[in-house]
Amino acid sequence: MRTDAQIKQDILDELAFQPNIDETQIGVVVKDGIVTLTGLVFSYAIKIAVVKIIEKVAGVKAIAEDIEISYQSNLNKTDTEIANAAINALEWNASVPNNKVIVEVDNGWISLIGELEHAYQKEAARRTVEYLSGVKGVTNSITLKNSTILTEDIKQNIRKAFKRSALVDALGIKVETTDHAVKLTGQVRSLTEKREAEKVAFNARGVYAVQNELKVVR
Repeated sequence: MRTDAQIKQDILDELAFQPNIDETQIGVVVKDGIVTLTGLVFSYAIKIAVVKIIEKVAGVKAIAEDIEISYQSNLNKTDTEIANAAINALEWNASVPNNKVIVEVDNGWISLIGELEHAYQKEAARRTVEYLSGVKGVTNSITLKNSTILTEDIKQNIRKAFKRSALVDALGIKVETTDHAVKLTGQVRSLTEKREAEKVAFNARGVYAVQNELKVVR
């Protein structure tokens, strides 16, 4: 079992290794494998990148982040500029149906509204806009149309997807389905595997929500 001190040092080393991240801006505290992040960065994209990097560090069980964003003056964008950029980006994304998503921007924070057929489309819309310059955060309020896929078929499709995945140990995960909601329980080897299992389940046809209760065992 890795100690909190070892996990913290690996996190600091990994952040220092990344050329686009100033590790001196990030505060890191580790207790019982749970990482708490503080600090100030200059874009929402960097904030997301920091979290994704730490998820891959061995021994990390969970991340609580309180990183703030403060844009440099030359990177400031008006809400109108952000909205136009978001609309253009969504139009170019083949995973998001055209003219199905409404974009609202308030003080740099994007809200996505509309109705789509699949959860992966909703997730694709969020990922498309969160890296745009000037964005401070994203609220994804897109709803999903009612699906006719049976819950038992959803469960079997997720189990098959787990078995195909090189990043997920299907034997350690139990899948429960109620209507179109999925609950994952069991044990995984890393936070990355936990996130990947959630992603696989979320991308299954007919899934509207995923409750991820997988425990990371280090």
